[in-house]
Amino acid sequence: MNRRQLIQKLSGLFGGATLLKMAPSAFAAPTTFAVSKSPAQWQQLLSPASYNVLFEEGTERPGSSALDAEKRSGTFVCAACSNPLFKSSTKFDSRTGWPSFYDFIPAGIVTKTDYKILFPRTEYHCARCGGHQGHVFNDGPKPTGLRYCNNGVALQFIPADQALPELRT
Repeated sequence: MNRRQLIQKLSGLFGGATLLKMAPSAFAAPTTFAVSKSPAQWQQLLSPASYNVLFEEGTERPGSSALDAEKRSGTFVCAACSNPLFKSSTKFDSRTGWPSFYDFIPAGIVTKTDYKILFPRTEYHCARCGGHQGHVFNDGPKPTGLRYCNNGVALQFIPADQALPELRT
């Protein structure tokens, strides 16, 4: 049995196969993105924590982001390229310690399957720059039943009374 077969068998035992069905295949992550920079260029533009999450697929500590408690009206954009990802009207308190949303702005994100913890999870990234945002789970509120669990350092909040930033190229 090869590694992939083992992971598939284990995912069936832990219910991971259900997670694969959550994200439509139309949102599968492309291999190239509209905004492409070298690691050194991204490191010059981002904090070390943001770079780690966005381009090394790290995870910030739960409860460490002020954006988890953000309740104002506005838009959450990608911290790397300023692509609009979530409206504040879709944010909810998941009590996980990370900003969570039940829906995203169309064309804002793409997904891929992540096997880092042995069973498959649906990971999502910014559709413009490929920056890792978080994972989507099927334990969210209506109307979607989904929870987009986002790393706060991968986002920037823009209040409704301010113009969205220019998209980074």
